[in-house]
Amino acid sequence: MTFSNSATATRWQPWTYQDPSWHSADLTGYKVQAIDGEIGKVDKDTFDIDNSYLVVDTGPWIFGRKVMLPAGVVSGMDHQNKIVFVARTKKLIEASPEFTDELHEDFTYREGLGTYYGEDGAGWYANPGR
Repeated sequence: MTFSNSATATRWQPWTYQDPSWHSADLTGYKVQAIDGEIGKVDKDTFDIDNSYLVVDTGPWIFGRKVMLPAGVVSGMDHQNKIVFVARTKKLIEASPEFTDELHEDFTYREGLGTYYGEDGAGWYANPGR
């Protein structure tokens, strides 16, 4: 299991993974673990510079809804057990802006999502390790 070194973190960068070594695997099918429990599985992942995100299929948890999570919310990975950890609660992810496949490249949507999950946003989790 790997977690980021928060001592080197400077400021919230929503579309960048906290640890560059996380770019080494296809995460499709990995379970996604929020702070308070599992939220679904990775349906799609990207590792583009300053443009990385996960699309998570929440399955029956919130009626099969898909959500986009900026790479910056990822707090760790367990490649052996195929789990991605995110530093947000299930409730905050459930209340996130709705995602459709057409929105993944929409600048306004992505900017809003970065704000929602970012510092002082509704979905921000005050991670004491930051």
